[in-house]
Amino acid sequence: MTTHKIALTVNGIQEQVEVPSNMTLLTMLRERLGLTGAKNGCAAGECGACTVMMNGEPVNSCLVLAVEAEGAEIVTVEGLSNENGLDGLQEAMIEVTGTQCGFCPPGGLISARALLDRNPSPSEDEIKDALRGNLCRCTGYVRILESVKQAAKGG
Repeated sequence: MTTHKIALTVNGIQEQVEVPSNMTLLTMLRERLGLTGAKNGCAAGECGACTVMMNGEPVNSCLVLAVEAEGAEIVTVEGLSNENGLDGLQEAMIEVTGTQCGFCPPGGLISARALLDRNPSPSEDEIKDALRGNLCRCTGYVRILESVKQAAKGG
């Protein structure tokens, strides 16, 4: 199998990783960099559990080859928090109880953060549209929507 050495920025850290041609970005993040927040839910781009930001846009990392991330800036759920603590969206999810099992929230958080970065005051329909690729089997979505609305209000 042919391997490639790629350079990318993950959660603000410059990384160089040697990957086989067929390795997905999801597998590289989890197995090579130890970032296990993004989950392998379906391996077909249907559930959104593997969503990460790539150059500011949410992508299903199970559908992106690691070599395609050469030179990219990747943000995973681990990269949302900083030295001051959790991201406001993460805080809102906790406060509103927008999560239950913990499997799908990382992907939904990334999709919602990408939306809020583009549009700090989205409508409910815009939130629903941003989250349409993130399936959740536990919450029924109401509290997820409320969490994103609360984060958009700044608290």
